[in-house]
Amino acid sequence: MRKYYAEFIGTYILLFAGTGAIIINQQYNGAITHMGIAITFGLVVMSLIYAFGDISGAHFNPAVSIGFIVAGRFPIKQLFPYVISQLTGAVLASITLKALFPENHFLGSTIPSGTELQSFIMELILSFILMIVIINVATGSKEQGMFAGIAIGSVVGLDALFGGPVCGASMNPVRSIAPAIVSGHTEHLWLYIVAPILGAVLAVICWKLLVIKVK
Repeated sequence: MRKYYAEFIGTYILLFAGTGAIIINQQYNGAITHMGIAITFGLVVMSLIYAFGDISGAHFNPAVSIGFIVAGRFPIKQLFPYVISQLTGAVLASITLKALFPENHFLGSTIPSGTELQSFIMELILSFILMIVIINVATGSKEQGMFAGIAIGSVVGLDALFGGPVCGASMNPVRSIAPAIVSGHTEHLWLYIVAPILGAVLAVICWKLLVIKVK
């Protein structure tokens, strides 16, 4: 249960800080800026990895959990309770933000700025980049593990910095599901569920090809 509590609390903080930054930027005339939003996502992910990594692995993302299952690093029997913990934390964070900013209509929902196909491809590639970094630094040497939070937080910020204006740079199904459900804007939700999972799985397949040792 400690793992599930950690995933619940961590995902709540991730959504509260990340989508909260988007909402506050909208409510206060761009005070945070796009760069500030990207930095917020990167910093909160980095902090949460150091806070909860030793307890639950600090997934906070069903796509990452599925990726670790494909990599053989996570038991499939724990996927359902992990996803429920992540989704519950995310939805509660969006409800909290709705209570704080009732006049905000989107609550940080991810909405394509162009076509759905453009955003789908962008989300898939961004999620691939994120997972390929995670799978390498989270399963490497002790030295890599010490800096895993910095590496993963940095790539989240990087992806959000250049991908955010196009697709919202979700890379995380529950990050998109929660604000979409609470705000009622579920029209593009499918792509923010499918693309991150597909990107994460492709990243693990690529990683397996890279680490195969020649006998």
